[in-house]
Amino acid sequence: MIAAANCSKLWICAALRRKFRLCTAPKACLCAGGIISGEAESWRREILVSSPKAIQAGLSAGKFMFTYWPMTGQECIPATISQLTTERDYMVTTYRGIHDQVAKGVDLYGMFAEALGREDGVNKGKGGSPHISDPKSGSMVTTAIVGAGAPIANGLAISAKERGEDRVTIVNFGDGATSIGAVHEAMNLAGAWQLPVIFMCQNNQWGEYTRIPTYTAGPNFFGRAEALGFKGVQLDGNDPAAFYKGMKEVIDHVRAGKGPVFVEAITYRIGPHAGVGDNYNATKEELAAGKERAPLEKTRALLLEAGISTEEELTALEAAAKAEVEDAIARALESKPTPPSETIVDVFADPDSVPQRGHFPVREAEGELSGDTESISMAIAVRDAQHIAMTNNKEVFILGEDVGDPQGGVFGTNKGLQTEFGDRRVRPTPIAETAIIGAAIGSSIAGMKPIAEIMFVDFLGVCLDQIANHAAKQRYMSGSATHAPLTIRMQLGGGMGGFGAQHSQSLEAWLTHTPGIKVAYPSNPVDAKGMLLSAIDDPDPVVMLESMMLLYTLKGDVPKGEYKIPLGVAKVRRPGKDLTLISYGYMLNHCLAAAEEVAKDGIDVEVIDLRSLVPIDYHRVLDSVKKTGRALVVHAAVEFCGLGAEICSTINEELWGKLKAPAMRYGADYAPMAYSNAIEFSQVPTPPSIAARIRAAVKS
Repeated sequence: MIAAANCSKLWICAALRRKFRLCTAPKACLCAGGIISGEAESWRREILVSSPKAIQAGLSAGKFMFTYWPMTGQECIPATISQLTTERDYMVTTYRGIHDQVAKGVDLYGMFAEALGREDGVNKGKGGSPHISDPKSGSMVTTAIVGAGAPIANGLAISAKERGEDRVTIVNFGDGATSIGAVHEAMNLAGAWQLPVIFMCQNNQWGEYTRIPTYTAGPNFFGRAEALGFKGVQLDGNDPAAFYKGMKEVIDHVRAGKGPVFVEAITYRIGPHAGVGDNYNATKEELAAGKERAPLEKTRALLLEAGISTEEELTALEAAAKAEVEDAIARALESKPTPPSETIVDVFADPDSVPQRGHFPVREAEGELSGDTESISMAIAVRDAQHIAMTNNKEVFILGEDVGDPQGGVFGTNKGLQTEFGDRRVRPTPIAETAIIGAAIGSSIAGMKPIAEIMFVDFLGVCLDQIANHAAKQRYMSGSATHAPLTIRMQLGGGMGGFGAQHSQSLEAWLTHTPGIKVAYPSNPVDAKGMLLSAIDDPDPVVMLESMMLLYTLKGDVPKGEYKIPLGVAKVRRPGKDLTLISYGYMLNHCLAAAEEVAKDGIDVEVIDLRSLVPIDYHRVLDSVKKTGRALVVHAAVEFCGLGAEICSTINEELWGKLKAPAMRYGADYAPMAYSNAIEFSQVPTPPSIAARIRAAVKS
């Protein structure tokens, strides 16, 4: 819905928090059954308003437009919280949480400029109002995905707890989000780990356009916390004195390290889900009752009644608020739009890593290694890489299902690490992939270096929102104000036989098609160790794919100690002159076997191991194909719309006229992976079938 700054009245005036902090000495007055202390002097000014008529006039005239979700009627909640927390405390909120942002201290001009898509926006105009990120104020993440902020808030809370900080993390969401699985997963994990996080449910009686009784038979939202082992409270979010008192107790509880709290703040959304005006889904009676309970006029009357403020003071404050809003809007409208030259900036830390048509940077050497080596499996190589990273950097930690000892992960790649580094650095989790990735994202945004283990890539769909909509996009949406440098390890079961359709897939194309995620897929123990160490140190999120088929069946002479293999650098595994064979992961070894087979026929094949799928080392690929004139890309993933199609297309476009034959691809059949070994091994490329494709390509 397109609308503009017809914002809730709190939003208009909350930016004045920094200007109108008038209180100099503690004083208190008893009112409305609660105590408003001297600290509330600035808070009360946040919930006083100027008339929004000028803003409405600008809207009506088409002077400015941006996406807006009104929060009229809910002003008391963030205003109160802002007075009980500081910039050091973390906040996560939703796309409709502009009132939360302003109360937290996000610059008003920067917010307007961001909403208008201007380069002076708090996030360079790249995120807009639904994706504000301002670490200076502690407003870390704003998500447009309902409920998705809760798992991320856990990660921020983990960082505070592990560093011994007294920060509190507050995650805001509406009553509608309580139906989302991500919220339940996050609450369960927070309770299990006793995290310093507050789940702030602003119950405005509406899940978008749907009434509570329509979407749940259990509207006792705060009671759900008790079922998960931690405290839940219900507060009146429209009673400023009572809410202040209740929230102070909650925040003190969490800050003291006593675990999470779920707060159900009862309020009412007077405006519509999106746009301007009143809530047109409500009856006249409901709307009238909601307006009668709204906190702003109630608070104004309370301040006058108690003698805390005079009419003149409040009138002056309202005028000042109106002036500040008008000034911020005027300056934002004069600011420059974010230019197209910014398009690929902030996708990754280094724009050179961004795939672009015709841009094929020359990257560093392939990674020739020297020194003492040991013959070990890929599983041990992965374990060694994690051990080195954890020894070197205390901010590195592992989380995932069954990652602890004695098992050391389902595949044994973490064996002994929990025993050596302790439960807080090797964290077995609930079976909850969304909670795992969200916690990793949040902790990485706060500066930690998590390694999240997702048992099989087939489970990618369970947590894809956290990966694709949050980890991948956080740097870009925030204009690099924040980023999520986590590492995610996933196993692929294909090629083993007998694991079936839900444990044997190769889903790398899902990841490579998502801007902002780097993808590594080693074919041997040497690369597994070196690339994992690079991934952990990388400033961007990296998914490390590991073939279960290679974990224990393939050994290699792996250098001892620390070494890194750079991401985005391919390696020529076998030189040749007749055809370039391009692959990665376990299929690379099938390609090497096929190359040796066709060598008996006098066909000399050059084999390139991509190693990194994002970024792809097109420079080495194209150099090789220029020499051979032919190319075949092989992967275990489904051939249709697979990565091979992208690589072949680039080769054909860049080298057209220089090729002896069009580049070709070879992948799995378009069918779910069968449980039957006989079918599976006919579905995917094998050394004999790859050799047959090579012979056909050379003859063409």
